[in-house]
Amino acid sequence: MAPGAAGALRGRVAGVGGGIVGAAVAREVARRLGGGGGGGGGLGAALLEKEAGVAAHQTGRNSGVVHCGVYYKTGSLKARLCVRGSRLAYEYCDARGIPYNRCGKLIVAAEASEVGRLRALFENGRANKVPGLTFLGSPQEVRAREPHCAGVAAVHCATTGVVDWGRVARAFVEDFEQDSGGEVLLRHEVLGAESQGDGVELRVQVGGAGGREERMRFEHAIFCGGLHSDRRAAAAEGGRAPLVVPFRGEYLVLKPEARHLVKGNIYPVPNPIVPFLGVHFTPRMDGSMWLGPNAVYALSREGYSWGDISLRDMWETLRYPGFWRLAATHWAFGLDEAYRSFVTAAQVRKMQAYIPELRVEHVEPGPTGVRAIALGEDGKMVDDFVFESGGARGDGPARVLHVLNAPSPAATSSLAIAEVVAKEAFEKFQIGGSHPDN
Repeated sequence: MAPGAAGALRGRVAGVGGGIVGAAVAREVARRLGGGGGGGGGLGAALLEKEAGVAAHQTGRNSGVVHCGVYYKTGSLKARLCVRGSRLAYEYCDARGIPYNRCGKLIVAAEASEVGRLRALFENGRANKVPGLTFLGSPQEVRAREPHCAGVAAVHCATTGVVDWGRVARAFVEDFEQDSGGEVLLRHEVLGAESQGDGVELRVQVGGAGGREERMRFEHAIFCGGLHSDRRAAAAEGGRAPLVVPFRGEYLVLKPEARHLVKGNIYPVPNPIVPFLGVHFTPRMDGSMWLGPNAVYALSREGYSWGDISLRDMWETLRYPGFWRLAATHWAFGLDEAYRSFVTAAQVRKMQAYIPELRVEHVEPGPTGVRAIALGEDGKMVDDFVFESGGARGDGPARVLHVLNAPSPAATSSLAIAEVVAKEAFEKFQIGGSHPDN
């Protein structure tokens, strides 16, 4: 579809970013608008994505886990939206005929010193109202669930599963287009935005790098920028956001002849001293089993290998004081993660704490993904979801809203996040509308 002429109001709300959160938000906004035919003679909503397809980065490269909400601080947005989002995700997949595997998860204490933290995690999950939690207090109970697992105790999470989140995101976009009359504009990268009177003007590069630049006007815009959320905010009236620092996760894949060693998800007990969860075992919808990931600083925000380098991304990170504070605190952890990136045997030794029979010859290199870490100047990672509005003039409505941070479990929580963001947007934007299911 040809872009609208400069100065013409194209529609009521533009969604920017075609990951699973952006797709879910666009779908929810369009449903609340009542489908196409928005005010000003334009469409109700449009979704702009810089890549040639949706779900190209974090969504299409994540582990595929449907999380249950056991890890997150009680009362946090993460906890509330994950528990609700998990239920909504399963209901949505059932309604759309999208396959999933509710295979469960074991959070395993590999040694006795971890049992206290495991019990605290179990109680945290109960406080979060996570259904289907069982405490397994002996090695025998652990092996009854996972015969090859060496844990001394575990928490079994019955509602954890796996799904193809990329497929789910594409289904959200189909709903947005077919059921709600939304317009999807691929290879449309939003470079900036400026509120102007009764709308917001987006500066858009069309057609990828070197493409033509155009201006598009909407009444409002919602940014779900993922790996580029801070830059989008800085260029679109979002204020100064925490810097996004990219960390790559590298997986191994269990060879078919060793696939019998693991049945479902096996996760470690989180160590509060280190910033990432640690290695785990994740079944996939295609029957494969992923092992890992590690967490290494990526040399590009879209750096899926050591050879992917962006000088701009590196410069932004290396001049940021928060990065050096993080590095000063966790330098030993970072070196170990990088070492295991190059030495497969070292990564396998980490996994052997849970599956002692695992051997180097049982694994092969697997896929990689990049995780957007929102990092404060104090060197601490922003742990919860963060939303921010801007562009208001006087008593008038806000013109933009930014999803500044949507870390894991964002995919699991996407439908619940969409409810919150759409409600917030309609209040800030002063748009009439309601939830279509109410």
